[in-house]
Amino acid sequence: MTKEPHHVIKRTRMGGLWIAIGSFAVVLLLLLVFILENPHRVDIAFFGAHGHLPLGVAMLMAAVLGVLLVAIPAAARIVQLRATARKHRRADAELAASGEAGPAAAHAGAEGQRAPR
Repeated sequence: MTKEPHHVIKRTRMGGLWIAIGSFAVVLLLLLVFILENPHRVDIAFFGAHGHLPLGVAMLMAAVLGVLLVAIPAAARIVQLRATARKHRRADAELAASGEAGPAAAHAGAEGQRAPR
């Protein structure tokens, strides 16, 4: 005979937030250790600008710029998709307000079925 638990605790957004904060803290700690263990100074040249940075900082900057290289176009694509979705929602709302059948009826009509009500 197995005992069933009396109270089951569901996962919440705050619980997920605490996991994210803990993970973020561990990553920051690892980055700090990486930077402190790589103090050797390196020469940096970029489009005519020259400077000296610790190796760990230079590599961290390169990684951050690489992330931005991916994140900026991804954010632009998300904005583009949201605008398209908004446009389609408005068109569907206008069709529903005018009394015409919406896209569900068009799809059902193509399959020879009635639209769900």
